[in-house]
Amino acid sequence: MTTWFRSYDEDEDLWLYFEVDDEGWAVRQAEVRRVDARPVTAASQEEVLYLREHAEIAAMVRYEEQYGILSELPLEDWQDEPGVVEVSPEEFERLWAEARRVLGDAPRSG
Repeated sequence: MTTWFRSYDEDEDLWLYFEVDDEGWAVRQAEVRRVDARPVTAASQEEVLYLREHAEIAAMVRYEEQYGILSELPLEDWQDEPGVVEVSPEEFERLWAEARRVLGDAPRSG
């Protein structure tokens, strides 16, 4: 069963949003700066796997520069961590769409 949740990374001052499949892997991940609500990551497992199988390394590097890096660790245990909050699919979709709109406009900078 797909689940959606968010957590706060105090060290990086980021809200982390995840869409997780029934095996505990991140399907999509978005990260947003707390201070200005600016998206810094909006990575998709489907896109990453496609690039790994069909593109050159340079294409993967460009993707990561623009959309960030998708978590490659299973996240099934995160849901039990303090501060982790389940979010609705609609909330995740709104955040995801905005992050992709912002990050899709131009390559990321600092």
